[in-house]
Amino acid sequence: MADQKASPAGPDLSKGVATSDFPGTMLLGHVGDDEVLLVRSGTEIFAIDAHCSHYHGPLADGVVEGEGIRCPWHHACFDLRTGEATHAPAFSPLSVWKVEREGERIVVKQKREQPKPCIKGAIDAPSRIVIVGGGAAGFAAAEMLRRQQYRGSIVMLSQEAAAPVDRPNLSKDYLAGSAPEDWMPLRSDDFYREANIDLRLGVEVTSIDTTSRKVLLAGGESVPYDRLLLATGAEPVKLPIPGADQPHVHLLRSLNDSRAIIASAKDARRAVVIGASFIGLEVAASLRARDIEVHVVGLEQRPMERVLGAEMGDLVRALHEEHGVIFHLGDTVTSIDGKRASLKSGGVIEADLVVIGVGVKPRLALAEKAGLAVDRGVIVNVYLETSVPGIYAAGDIARWPDKHSGQAIRVEHWVVAERQGQAAARNMLGQRQAFDDVPFFWSQHYDVPINYVGHAEKWDKIEIDGDIAAKDCLVRYVSGRRVLAVASIYRDVASLEAEIAMEKAN
Repeated sequence: MADQKASPAGPDLSKGVATSDFPGTMLLGHVGDDEVLLVRSGTEIFAIDAHCSHYHGPLADGVVEGEGIRCPWHHACFDLRTGEATHAPAFSPLSVWKVEREGERIVVKQKREQPKPCIKGAIDAPSRIVIVGGGAAGFAAAEMLRRQQYRGSIVMLSQEAAAPVDRPNLSKDYLAGSAPEDWMPLRSDDFYREANIDLRLGVEVTSIDTTSRKVLLAGGESVPYDRLLLATGAEPVKLPIPGADQPHVHLLRSLNDSRAIIASAKDARRAVVIGASFIGLEVAASLRARDIEVHVVGLEQRPMERVLGAEMGDLVRALHEEHGVIFHLGDTVTSIDGKRASLKSGGVIEADLVVIGVGVKPRLALAEKAGLAVDRGVIVNVYLETSVPGIYAAGDIARWPDKHSGQAIRVEHWVVAERQGQAAARNMLGQRQAFDDVPFFWSQHYDVPINYVGHAEKWDKIEIDGDIAAKDCLVRYVSGRRVLAVASIYRDVASLEAEIAMEKAN
């Protein structure tokens, strides 16, 4: 018997719903086979697609703030009036639907023509914009420039072999084998051609001539610019140990890196992951999904304790141990002789596959050579402009004045990089938009997602609402009376509300 397609949720909005049946903020219904979300904002009622265009998160479980709606999963934000994806990680707009009143009934029958994106403020249109970097920030900037109807030249110079990809998935579903490779590109090759973005892959930028405003490439070519965005990202830290250069020993940053690990994993029975970081443990979970025995070696006594605290660190360890991961904490690998990984403690682990995930470092050489102000990152102002006018920086390299923590910070979060790329694009067009987004990241460990908003390098106390061990909690990291950051598990609405509260606190 053929599988029957599930019926769409909620009432048939084309037939209408009584206003008395829509007393709250949101109502999930459908028009034909399309799920549509009715949303009340003030005195107006909007109708939009019911699922986020990023990972298909259910917007009915999100939060409405003003004329925007936020996805509960990864905090993408959409304009209710236009459907525009105003805040990454979503880029594609939602469809918006025409809402009609027939007496005491609310009726939705057809989609509206997609309204134009909102363009804020006067545009100073430079003729030539160059973006150095093919990661999250670089892609988001190029996409936003065209969305803002910028008609000038965009040249995007990337060292990567592949067009910009969904990097978080390299250690998650793609590495685990549950996401096909055609899901990985942020946009198809057609996008760059149709948007007239000159994406050049495998390109090495050797220097920047800030006087004549040219980017110099290996081989002698120069690319002129009127505005320049540095989005060079970060690179994995390499361990200076004997044997780290063997073919079965891997770092993870690029699509090619993930492909190489997958190839090594095909015949592997046991793996060693060096580093109990977010990346290291996501790799461990993905390799366990491939039924490979995994040993995690890390210097810390608890995984992720520095970022999440002791109790959350204990939960993360317990989650991995429940799935068969074997930990060697307070230890490190001193050499890799063939397939023998020797530990400082004296032990030896036989492994067919080794993945090193001990952190990353920002790529600052280009900025330093150009004479930009650098201090543990490229120093930028609130508009993400560097010490040299006309040159901007975004993503893993940027150290910006964060109003929420009250200090200059640099973070290595995917969503932050995308949002900074979007803000830098607007500012390269003269819109003077201060970057004041609250940092956000997510990490997935088997079926348990951890969301984190804010930034706390240290704290006075941790306040726990709920039960960490039961995987149902909101954890606040507090300094004085100020909540610096919030981590949560299965508290999506509370996480969004914490983000909004941080935005309004300044």
